[in-house]
Amino acid sequence: MKEQVKQLLGKFEKETLSAAERRQLLELTGMEAEAVLEGISDMLLEEEESSSKMTEDLVWSGMLTKIVGIDKPAVITRKPILVRFRWLAAAVVLLTLSVGLYFYRQVVPEPAKVFPEHVRADIAPGGNKAILILADGSEISLTDAENGALARQGGMTIRKTAEGQVIYDAGAASGSENEVSNGQPKYNTIATPRGGQYQVNLPDGTKVWLNAASALTFPQSFRKLKERHVVLNGEAYFEVAKNKHQPFKVMTKVRPDQEGREQVIEVLGTHFNVNAYQDEESIVTTLLEGSIRLNNKLTLKPNQQSIFAYDHFHVIPADTEEAVAWKNGYFMFANEDLRSIMRKISRWYNVEIVYQGKTTDNTFIGTVSRFKEVSEVLNILELTKTVHFKIEGRKITVMP
Repeated sequence: MKEQVKQLLGKFEKETLSAAERRQLLELTGMEAEAVLEGISDMLLEEEESSSKMTEDLVWSGMLTKIVGIDKPAVITRKPILVRFRWLAAAVVLLTLSVGLYFYRQVVPEPAKVFPEHVRADIAPGGNKAILILADGSEISLTDAENGALARQGGMTIRKTAEGQVIYDAGAASGSENEVSNGQPKYNTIATPRGGQYQVNLPDGTKVWLNAASALTFPQSFRKLKERHVVLNGEAYFEVAKNKHQPFKVMTKVRPDQEGREQVIEVLGTHFNVNAYQDEESIVTTLLEGSIRLNNKLTLKPNQQSIFAYDHFHVIPADTEEAVAWKNGYFMFANEDLRSIMRKISRWYNVEIVYQGKTTDNTFIGTVSRFKEVSEVLNILELTKTVHFKIEGRKITVMP
């Protein structure tokens, strides 16, 4: 087991881990924490005998708070030592998050919530919240509406289910209602607030999951259109209904100052995730199944991810599990920096993030449920000893 862990951690340092190996490492660190710590110790001892003091500091004591996070040291001339320190710090962050999850899931069914003294309040996670804006301008709060029929338009009945979904029921469609105005289709919009998520089944049968602080605009009916065109602002996962006669296109909405970030995805039938938040530097599109064409320039294959900014695409192998983790109910961090993590926390918990002092340069690896209260998520991050937090109302202060 230790040899396997050492091999994976070596690849982690060289940044050559595949998506499958990354998942394997997370599993090993969740179930074999002691073996990982021993693997770190062995690798350091093999490289330099003088690391014994560092090894002693990492002895597993049975309590998560005994796992020590080591800050990245100042630049020094002995580069090999610096590399090992950086690697060790990253490994400890990985261990703390992963073992922390194991602790919360496996050891005690109802763990006592013991948090630092400066955590004076707590914030519940988000949930199924959204507003449906109909073509006539009327709004329906899906958060408050009762389950069942909500409205009729375009010959369809719009229903809300107990599972937090909006469904366009074509079974009763008569086609008698007007679906266009001045030659243009009529559009509806479903929008989630910060701290909300929702699923909508579009009139053509396409399924869309919306993440927090996102909006999708779509025709109230696709029947008389040459193509199925929708506009996304935020993040969504699509399972597109196949129709070779009506291509499905997703256009991302951008701010006026972000020219060069417009992206159009064209598909016939496929599964993919799009992250197009306006406060992110790029649009990230991840393909799980089928194929999609981006801006008539690039075709993605399954398990590929495109990173698009200022009219330039960069394609990399995708960790599809990480890309859709939000849809499946958890945060998944894979070499993710602190500010990126805090943007996700801000959207899901509907909180303001304030930074005090210099933030850590470390990246984090781990998996945390999205349905924990925010203090539990922050406490797991604090166990790395590289960052601390203070909660005041709906404001979270990030401190060194």
